Amino acid sequence: MRTWISGWRSLGLSLMVLLMASNAHALSAEAVKGMSVGDTDARVEALGKALTDAADERTAAFIQALSDDAVKVAGEQVLVVRDGAGTDPVTGQAVPVPDTAEDVINNNRMRTELDTALAALKLFTGDTAVRLAAVANLIKEPSPALLPLLDKALADEKNTEVREQLALARSAALLSSEDPAQRLAAAKALADSKTPATQLLLNQRLADESDVAVKSAIQASLKAIGESLKVGEYLGTLFTGISLGSVLLLVALGLAITYGLMGVINMAHGELMMIGAYATYVVQGLFRSYLPGAFDWYLLVALPVAFTVSALVGAAMERGVLRFLYGRPLETLLATWGISLVLMQAVRSLFGAQNVGVENPVWMSGGVQVLANLTLPYNRLVIIAFAAAVLLGMGFLIGKTRLGLFVRGVTQNRPIASCMGVNTARIDTYAFALGSGIAGLAGCALSQVGNVGPDLGQNYIVDAFMVVVVGGVGQLAGAVYAALGLGLASKLLEGWTGAVLAKIAVLVFIIIFIQKRPQGIFAMKGRSAEA
Repeated sequence: MRTWISGWRSLGLSLMVLLMASNAHALSAEAVKGMSVGDTDARVEALGKALTDAADERTAAFIQALSDDAVKVAGEQVLVVRDGAGTDPVTGQAVPVPDTAEDVINNNRMRTELDTALAALKLFTGDTAVRLAAVANLIKEPSPALLPLLDKALADEKNTEVREQLALARSAALLSSEDPAQRLAAAKALADSKTPATQLLLNQRLADESDVAVKSAIQASLKAIGESLKVGEYLGTLFTGISLGSVLLLVALGLAITYGLMGVINMAHGELMMIGAYATYVVQGLFRSYLPGAFDWYLLVALPVAFTVSALVGAAMERGVLRFLYGRPLETLLATWGISLVLMQAVRSLFGAQNVGVENPVWMSGGVQVLANLTLPYNRLVIIAFAAAVLLGMGFLIGKTRLGLFVRGVTQNRPIASCMGVNTARIDTYAFALGSGIAGLAGCALSQVGNVGPDLGQNYIVDAFMVVVVGGVGQLAGAVYAALGLGLASKLLEGWTGAVLAKIAVLVFIIIFIQKRPQGIFAMKGRSAEA
């Protein structure tokens, strides 16, 4: 059975090669009917003949419609039906869809022939990306029957990258050749293709290979490919750890300010992030409704909106509740925990309990292909850069501005700062609002890598406190080291032990670290630190 199907595929592919060398004619009604009606053998023969006689866009469009199950037959009439509208595949004109129209049914063999035909047509298009995608599909399902087509494509191809991929596709096809010498050469050549698809292909061939020399060459190629893929996996783990660390840094920056300045254990910090994320969602909705043409730039508006809304909520918390609880950490913990419950319930009442989706702009979609098994997503890269920008902005604000001077003075010695004329109550409000605003920015960033829901902040609050404690209370440099260290440690350990055990191991390490160094990586400087 397999040989019979392979023979038909060879016939179809040979006809496709003739297609590329022949003069194109218009798609005919007879060809359309032949590809749609009759037994599979007759339809496959008609498909090959149509490709030979009519190498035009309508032929490709009709084959695609057949592959999409969008073709119907009513008596002698064949039409393409999409979204309820009928089209004549020969003329391209709209036609009514008769009530008696029946779907064209494709079995597995016909689908294989259609897919091969589409891949063949795409190999000769003018778009380089389309040709590369077509070659990738042919590499996944190689066959010696593909060789005439690949040879023709190689002879016509001018692009170096596409030629290299076509050569690999040709080697993949030769891997199933009856000639051991050809299989040996193909196995050696495929060592240059460091992709998971090639690894899978070689593993499948290794199980069926009987020739000792070919088997040895396949094993050598598998070893080379495996080593390359391990490098990609390792680099991917490092990137994921840095990405997680940047997220933790964004989450913890605001907490480092409020906790370090006022000693407030703010259990509502996660909900301030949630508010920033929902503010981003609202801005997205407004742009979609009123400024659809500028939708890809909604984040530029969402960032200041998220910061402002979260900062205002934080200032209201500080002025309304926390200012009466300074010096009583346990009571601030209980009060902010209660506020977090109120904020979550308010969001549930306004937006519902279900998660809402925030779309990435076009310029944050996709990624950079570094290796065959390593793609760096644009949204993660942007968040890493954004976290670095926020960190630099915070460093400048704290170290170079008048507000930063007052914040550092109040942090190091509140009574002396008050005696020197600093309005410590106002500084507390400003600092808490600043930390809350940064939490809103973190929520805006997190909305680009996951769904937004009422429980968003609960997933990060514990990790944020761990970053602050390990890094040193009120220390920005410590927060950077702790965030990146915890992010990398978590992802590296996950590869060895799994997510749960990795989390436990990180917690155990933090406990031991705090026992040995209670002040964190960077101890607070000043008289208050000695008290």
